[in-house]
Amino acid sequence: MARDCIENSRLEDTGFNYTMSLIQGKYRMFILYALMEFRVVRFNELHRYIGSISYKTLSATLKQLEADGLIHRKEYPQIPPKVEYSLTERGESLMPILDQMCEWGDRNRMG
Repeated sequence: MARDCIENSRLEDTGFNYTMSLIQGKYRMFILYALMEFRVVRFNELHRYIGSISYKTLSATLKQLEADGLIHRKEYPQIPPKVEYSLTERGESLMPILDQMCEWGDRNRMG
């Protein structure tokens, strides 16, 4: 069945390509895993968890993940502003796939 998917269409029209477009990027998987692990996370907490990401890149990546429907952004009307991020149901459904990729990497990593 997977072979039909590739043989009968252009690769960019496949589900594989769509899935890759959602997780590609230097920090997307880090953010998704942090949200899976900690459930609800504030912006500065995410920044601390990832470490090497700039505030600008974190902000842009969070906006992209929200636009893709993978994360939810909840803003509280208070001063100072409080914003929390969490996985959507759609984002949670992606996590088993990412887990399998990580397990494969652990089993097959050289060195």
